[in-house]
Amino acid sequence: MEIKKITVIGSGTMGNGIAHVFAQNNFKVDLIDISETLLDKAITTIAKNLDRMINKGTATEEVKKSTLSNIIKVVGVENASTDYDLVIEAVNEDLEIKKKVWQAISNKVSDSCILASNTSSIPITVLASFCNKPERFIGMHFMNPVPIMKLVELIRGYSTSDYTFTTIKNLTEVIGKTPAEVNDFPGFISNRVLMPMINEAIFCLMEGVASAESIDTVMRLGMNHPMGPLTLADFIGLDVCLSIMEVLYAGFNDPKYRACPLLKKMVSAGKLGRKTGEGFYKYQ
Repeated sequence: MEIKKITVIGSGTMGNGIAHVFAQNNFKVDLIDISETLLDKAITTIAKNLDRMINKGTATEEVKKSTLSNIIKVVGVENASTDYDLVIEAVNEDLEIKKKVWQAISNKVSDSCILASNTSSIPITVLASFCNKPERFIGMHFMNPVPIMKLVELIRGYSTSDYTFTTIKNLTEVIGKTPAEVNDFPGFISNRVLMPMINEAIFCLMEGVASAESIDTVMRLGMNHPMGPLTLADFIGLDVCLSIMEVLYAGFNDPKYRACPLLKKMVSAGKLGRKTGEGFYKYQ
């Protein structure tokens, strides 16, 4: 099967990044969201990211023009086409929202269409159960920022066929990414390792072990991380961090995945990190 026409459902940070990468690699992409306003914002973001690439010498004006021309805005899943070869869902990390999306889109597309979720922690087998083609369902977890980060976790659900996995593995390489095969456990590899580290850093802050700056400095200079865990949490979004910790806790029923009370408190207060202007640090 040759993948030609793709739709990305959800035009937020991950969705517009995924659409950008496929469009830049000459795939036709329908980008779907619930409003024209959200879609316009996504296209503006993609254009700005392309401008940054041009300034760095990694893209040209011609690449920008062709990339943007390969993306078509679609308002509402109900207006999606029926001839997609691949559907990638990148909506909020909320099981009920994802369930509604998959129930709606899986009944529209052909039996040959491959279905992929960019979920960062929800088990693929659970999401596949909302569709009528579980053997065609796979996890395709991109890293943020998508145009820059090379890794894509490819997660096999209980019913994911070898054909589906091989097709998506090859496609991942075509768009210049590096696939890592993962079996279906909550959090997969990336967030099962990363989020408890971030959570423990938040415990250190809450318990007064050190300041946010000191915690981040130790991890940057002592462990050679590109950014400290609290800075990274702000970048990801504290609400997203909490959601993933809750998925891990529910999935494993192990107290080591208990979300730090400070994390819960900050999310309740609306201090979600960069996107709200304040998290563990303040942003202008």
